[in-house]
Amino acid sequence: MPKPPPLYELQKRRLDSYSQAGYNFDPDRADDYTTANGWRVDDYETELPAEAAGPAEAHGSWAAAREVLRNYTFPPPGLITGIFLPDQPLDKRVMVLRGQFLLFTFWFGVRIGGVTDETRTLPDGSREQVWGYNYRTLEGHFERGQIEFMVHKNLTTGRIWFHIHAYSQTGRISNPFYWLGFKLFGRMLQKRFSNESVRRLREQVEEMLRNGWTTPDAQEAPPVQAVSSEAGAQEQLHKN
Repeated sequence: MPKPPPLYELQKRRLDSYSQAGYNFDPDRADDYTTANGWRVDDYETELPAEAAGPAEAHGSWAAAREVLRNYTFPPPGLITGIFLPDQPLDKRVMVLRGQFLLFTFWFGVRIGGVTDETRTLPDGSREQVWGYNYRTLEGHFERGQIEFMVHKNLTTGRIWFHIHAYSQTGRISNPFYWLGFKLFGRMLQKRFSNESVRRLREQVEEMLRNGWTTPDAQEAPPVQAVSSEAGAQEQLHKN
């Protein structure tokens, strides 16, 4: 039986469309997006296996988490599948997100708004190594806002952790049936996405540390899979 084409080929039309779409909110007004102004502000965090003090190890916990984030394999595939061009630079990546709930499938667009790769000085004078990115909602998304995924390493203690920070608000939903469904279940699904994402990232990092992995040369295309779970996503797509 021939292997089905990758999802980024099947969803080329949507990817092309979202590459031209604008944000459905103003990222330059991030300071205004607070709970006092009617926005949800969320933070989730999980500890990852620690390393020795000093810069992140080449095949340690921090580097493993960076690969999981880059590949976007950590979201729960039964809820969200991320589809993107595998050779597209991370800082220019546009993703089609396929959301699934009960018998419904929804398609949304997001765009990477920034990539972080730096060493920071903390208030206590210690330093941390940080890598991650955010993505922002595009026109047509049921939500509006930004979510940020970051892996941190304290260079003094060797502590490593993964942090999600997001601000969001319900977007414009013209279909009254979808509006009611999102009002009833949207917050629950939002929390499920983040809780399962931190758990899955931790589990994938631990598995990589047990089994090892290889990192392609920096000049090669980013080591990405085009979906959160390729096999399961392909199967589900052909059921829809």
